[in-house]
Amino acid sequence: MSFQELGLSDSVLHGIQRMGYVDPSPIQLRAIPVILAGHDLIASAQTGTGKTAAFGLPILSRLESPQHLPRCLILEPTRELAMQVETAFRDFARFMHLEMALIYGGVGYGKQKETLASGCDVIAATPGRLLDHLQQGTIDLSKLEVLVLDEVDRMLDMGFLPDVRRIVEQCPKKRQTLLFSATVPDEIGRLAAWCLNNPEKIEIGAQRSPADTINHALYPVAADQKFDLLIALLERTDFHSVLIFSRTKDGADRIARQLKTQNHSVAVLHSNRTQIERVEALEGFKNGRYEVMVATDIAARGIDIAGVSHVINYDVPQHPEDYVHRIGRTGRAQNVGDAFTIMTAEELPHVKDIERFIAQKVPRLKLDNFDYIYSAIFNEDSVTAALKGAKGVRTHKGTSFGGSRKRRR
Repeated sequence: MSFQELGLSDSVLHGIQRMGYVDPSPIQLRAIPVILAGHDLIASAQTGTGKTAAFGLPILSRLESPQHLPRCLILEPTRELAMQVETAFRDFARFMHLEMALIYGGVGYGKQKETLASGCDVIAATPGRLLDHLQQGTIDLSKLEVLVLDEVDRMLDMGFLPDVRRIVEQCPKKRQTLLFSATVPDEIGRLAAWCLNNPEKIEIGAQRSPADTINHALYPVAADQKFDLLIALLERTDFHSVLIFSRTKDGADRIARQLKTQNHSVAVLHSNRTQIERVEALEGFKNGRYEVMVATDIAARGIDIAGVSHVINYDVPQHPEDYVHRIGRTGRAQNVGDAFTIMTAEELPHVKDIERFIAQKVPRLKLDNFDYIYSAIFNEDSVTAALKGAKGVRTHKGTSFGGSRKRRR
C-alpha cells in the first residue's frame, strides 16, 4: 500500500513527496489509519522504524486548517528529540499554514513566550519546561485535540512520569491520545490505562532485538589497547559517518581529543555541553561537517540522524536496553548498518547480560594484522569462571575470533 492509499491529506502527501518518501514502513502502514480514524493508540516498535512520520502525517492531515491554538502536543523526554520532532513536523507541513512551537529547558523563556503568544497549532515539548509554562499561564491546552506521549519508556527511566501525569490532567478529557514506547512495562501500562480510552495496540518487531538491518560484532582487546583498536577499526572501515558511544562525559571528551590528533573531524554530544554546542554538533554531524560524533547515552535515544553507517561502542553499555538503543542509531529506515563493540575482560558480565536480553550471541571478531597484547578476554570461558558469571556481520579485514592467544610481535 502506498502513502496515497492511506487517506492522508493532499498537502501532507505533497510534503512527503518533496522529502522523497516512497513506501510506508510497517509502523506507518498500521498506525496511520488508526490515527486518522481518531482512535487512541499504544504502539511499540523498534527504534529507526519511522514512528515520527507514523503519528505526524495523520495528525497533520487531521489538523489541516490553521487555527493558531495549541491543538496537538507532543511530549518528548529530551530537548534533542523535541527539536527533531518539531523539525520533522515543519518538513511534513511545508505546504500547509500550521504554526509550530518548540518548548524545552536549558534556555531562556523569552523567545518561547513570544512564539506561544503569536499562536501555534502544534507544540513539541519536554515535560519540565512545559509545566513551567502551564504554571505561568503562557500555554492554554483547553483546545487540545491530540496528545502524543513519545519514548515513554525513556521518560520512565528519567523519572518524568509524575510530570507527564500533571500535564495530562490539564488536557481536555475529550481528546485523542497516542502512546509510543519501545517497551510497555507495568508502570507504563498503568499510565496508559489511566490516560487512554479503549486504545488500539500495535507492536512491530521484537522489542528486545536489534533491527535485522544491523550487523553487529564484539572486538575483544586488552584495556590498554582500546583506543588503538578504535583507530584501527576506523582506518579499516569504509564508513560514511560514525557514532561512538562512551560511558562517561570525560571519556567522550578524551576520545574526541585523541581522534582529533589523528585528523578526524569530530563532534561531541553530552549533557555538559551547552545547548548551542549541542545544536552545532548535531547539525554538523547531519550535514557532514563532522564524520565522527562521540556521545554519551544522551544520544542513544535522543537523536534521529539518517545515514549513520556505523556505531561503535567504545565502552560496553551497563544496561542491556541501552545496547539496543545505541546500535539502533544505524541500520535505520531499512538501510544496512554496522555496530561494533570494543570489549575488555572487565566488561564481559555486561556483554553476557546484553546477550541474554537480546537472546542471541554476538560474534567475537579480531582484526587481522593488529598487534594484540594478550588479554584474559581472549580466553572468555576462563574469564567467565573467574568473574563467576554471552547474525552475520560485515567487517573490513576482520576474522572470527577463535580464542587463541596472540602476543605482541
